[in-house]
Amino acid sequence: MTTGARRRMGVEERREQLISVALDHFSNRSPEDVSIDEIAEAAGISRPLVYHYFPGKQQLYEAALRRAAEELTARFVEPHEGPLGARLLRVMERFFDFVDEHGPGFSALMRGGPAIGAGRTGALIEGVRQAAYEQILAHLEVTEPSPRLTLVVRSWVSLAETTALLWLDGRTVARGELERQLVHDFAALASVSAAYDEGMADIVRTFLEKEPPGGMFADLLVRLLALAPQQA
Repeated sequence: MTTGARRRMGVEERREQLISVALDHFSNRSPEDVSIDEIAEAAGISRPLVYHYFPGKQQLYEAALRRAAEELTARFVEPHEGPLGARLLRVMERFFDFVDEHGPGFSALMRGGPAIGAGRTGALIEGVRQAAYEQILAHLEVTEPSPRLTLVVRSWVSLAETTALLWLDGRTVARGELERQLVHDFAALASVSAAYDEGMADIVRTFLEKEPPGGMFADLLVRLLALAPQQA
């Protein structure tokens, strides 16, 4: 009787495998509920071998969070073509894909992870927020944002994050509705700011001029007009 020999992996290949396995586990359960033994078993190696590549669970957890942060950052990358509303909707759809796939892992990432190493994990999520902020500015074709624009974009990124976390708690609102609502939220935040600042008004005029009649921002206007009292 012959048995197949297990293929040996190089150092980097094994590290990548462990990170992928850990990310899968941390995406489905809180980090406190995942053990090194489970990760070792899923990877097909011994517990001591896991420690050969990572000093402890915290280091493996941070590596998995780093991978998650890289994946989440990539979800905000969108070609600068077509109406802004449609671009933002595609970004929100990919963002919620990630949230859906990595529920507990997303929550842990956004909330900073365990107390041990919180400074390092906090830096990871700040990096994601900064990348999202820069992507939105690029879509608006702004290289030197005003304080009001900075406030609008950073507020919107924070709103998307909070909305996703609340959605995970019960999923009581349809995901597709939240994706569209967040796009409308961006237009609303920008428009309110435009009422106070001519520079913001120029930015809003620019992206509204490029919106098609049936586009995302036109949809928001129709919804708002429907709220107005009907004249007798």
